[in-house]
Amino acid sequence: MASFKRVSLILLTSCASAALAGCDGATSVASPGPGTLVISTPAPAAPTPTPTATGLAPITAAQFASTAGGSATFPITADEQLALVNAGTNNVPSGFSALNGVVAQGAAATAPGFNATTLNPTGTSFFVTANYVGAVNGSGDTAFQGWTCDSSAAAFGGTTQRLCVDRPPVGAGGATAVCPAGTTDDGIVATWRACRLPTLITADLTLPRISGLFYRLRGQTEVGVDVGSTGMAAGGTSATLTIAAGVTIAADSSEASNDLLLINRGSRINAVGTSSAPIIFTSQQNLVANGVSDASQGQWGGLVILGRAPTGVCRTGTGPNDAAGSSTTCENPIEGITGRNYGGTVQNDNSGTLQFVQINYSGIAISEGNELQGLTLGGTGSATTINRVQSHNSADDGIEIFGGTTNLSFLAITGADDDGFDIDNGYRGLAQFLIAAQKSSGATADSFATEIDSNGAEDLLPRTWARYANFTFITRSASQNPPASIRLRGGADGTFVNGIIQTPTGVACVNITATQISATDRTTVRAASTALQDQGPPVFNSVYFACQGR
Repeated sequence: MASFKRVSLILLTSCASAALAGCDGATSVASPGPGTLVISTPAPAAPTPTPTATGLAPITAAQFASTAGGSATFPITADEQLALVNAGTNNVPSGFSALNGVVAQGAAATAPGFNATTLNPTGTSFFVTANYVGAVNGSGDTAFQGWTCDSSAAAFGGTTQRLCVDRPPVGAGGATAVCPAGTTDDGIVATWRACRLPTLITADLTLPRISGLFYRLRGQTEVGVDVGSTGMAAGGTSATLTIAAGVTIAADSSEASNDLLLINRGSRINAVGTSSAPIIFTSQQNLVANGVSDASQGQWGGLVILGRAPTGVCRTGTGPNDAAGSSTTCENPIEGITGRNYGGTVQNDNSGTLQFVQINYSGIAISEGNELQGLTLGGTGSATTINRVQSHNSADDGIEIFGGTTNLSFLAITGADDDGFDIDNGYRGLAQFLIAAQKSSGATADSFATEIDSNGAEDLLPRTWARYANFTFITRSASQNPPASIRLRGGADGTFVNGIIQTPTGVACVNITATQISATDRTTVRAASTALQDQGPPVFNSVYFACQGR
């Protein structure tokens, strides 16, 4: 999204409620509650980091942290940012040579992990034990193989791995394939039968896998009619789109409208693939031999899912909201689409399941700050399952989350033009096993592996709050000079454990900024406050930082 965007994925501290049950796609989880952990604002002077290798000098604070975009009057200095990291346990700020592809190597491979299960909110079991840093546990870990595709941004290994530029495995028999009921036969494209979805789906529709056949999106394809923020509004219609394993859905490149798939409030998408037969959302160009390249992006609008869980940002005439997200009027329009709202009071709202899914070559900038991503979640609830999803070569963010309470696991963001994971507008959730591998060229000048903020509204409620465990963030290009890998600002709360961050020369690892309230009140690093649903400064434990090309 735009450079002063919202927030990207992270993890925060303390809260009470319920979350996802298990890492592999559980359902029916309540959202975290108000943060209560008290953390004192760190002293401005940073301890001297311990050298990590003989002959390699400790990183300086100015190399480790960026102050770009912060307040000139009351900045969070680089020394203070480094002190925040040194205040945690088992962090390595002066790491080097951390990764071989997406796999930890050297000292990073043996760095001690943090028990992420201690971060589970009371009564929940989302985080699982993974006593290592990074998203991948050595070269024998196959968790990201099969259902992902490989590119110059990241290769996941495995004997059956396909390249993202390869044509999807639609299969033979297009000439004789028959479009299922509820779709329209659009004839042969390349060698395959094209079966077009209706632009408005108001009854349950199932898309089976049929060899030689793909499903086509033309224009803004919507599932259901908005049911409102709390229940069934007048004129609302609920519907479920079910997509079988191995199905390919491609946007229509034969006309100029912005092709996208939108799931409205009250409706669901159940797209459940398998490791060997992922569901692939892509551009029609990808169906033609040599139709896309490693640099292709922005060829369609992506997947947008809207729910009825709370948002901290309310459109004019609705809200305001509170810490519990109990406002019955608060809702907000999703960006990139006209007149479609998200948000409500249903913490455990269920917008369906995405599992073993690829979303490739998407992302469209409608205007500055008004973009479509690979995957956009707006107010989706804790019963929504997002598990094993790849977003590849989005022209904006890989995944952007506006409010809501959905927990996520096993995410692979490769080649995003802007941020990998972007979260904001009061999102409160958990995420484990995340890879964000930025592109090596062509990215925007303000692109981050994760961006987390509150869109300039520091103390709106619910407060943006997230916890990340087992993440691997790879920034590749210094030519566009992104300030850092992690950006945390706008009074948002974050907790980061078991991570690896690798950046090239000229790029810092963290960029923590705040809006100045006063000399003693800098929103992102101030002391915890129950009244403001504020957990206190960000927390880092067992994170291995290899900044500045080290």
